[in-house]
Amino acid sequence: MIIEPITTRIFKEGESLIGFITEHLKHLKEDSLVVVTSKIVALSERRTAMVDNEETKENMIRSESEFAVQTRYVWLTVKDGMVMANAGIDESNADGKLILLPKDSFQSAHLLRTALQRHFGVNRLGVLITDSRTMPLRAGVVGVALGYAGFRGIRDYRGTPDIFGRKFHFSRTDVADSLATAAVLVMGEGSEQRPLAIIEDSPAAFSETIDREELRIDLEDDMYRPLLPPLPQ
Repeated sequence: MIIEPITTRIFKEGESLIGFITEHLKHLKEDSLVVVTSKIVALSERRTAMVDNEETKENMIRSESEFAVQTRYVWLTVKDGMVMANAGIDESNADGKLILLPKDSFQSAHLLRTALQRHFGVNRLGVLITDSRTMPLRAGVVGVALGYAGFRGIRDYRGTPDIFGRKFHFSRTDVADSLATAAVLVMGEGSEQRPLAIIEDSPAAFSETIDREELRIDLEDDMYRPLLPPLPQ
């Protein structure tokens, strides 16, 4: 698998995302994945805010979350079926503003894929919108897929035999988040100015249709549920 991060100019709030991408990508091969950081997707949608105080910020986090509880350092929240800090609201590389998550990352990925297919004349193409997440009991962040289009997000081994013939009952590979982590590693988290990347020769299974629910697990069925605080009634 080959991952090429793309260094760009600074993306301006409200500008055309497809115009920005095609400005920096001059060609795309069949069977490629275009990786786009969620921050520039959100900026293209003007998903930003100015806050005057912590109370205003807290209210925004709550309004963006399905569930929120305050912890020592951040608000632990659930948004779009994922556990994250502060509902994904970010202050880094935001020029004094808060940047929210895109309104619908799966829809954004679909629209980008359609436009890029048309622009570059390719058919087998994937689009992956990424963000960063912390993991329980681990320092640092890893990449995560907020939305994607053109490939299957999960590889299911259930019902197939292992090398000794024993059938898998639970094993599945989270393809979308694995690709996101690999891409985010080379795109960077600081001042690199690499909001785009191209993945070639990936193990992704390309598909015209996706199931946006395929990676989700109900909170009550999740193995980490005992570590989370009681839900409000």
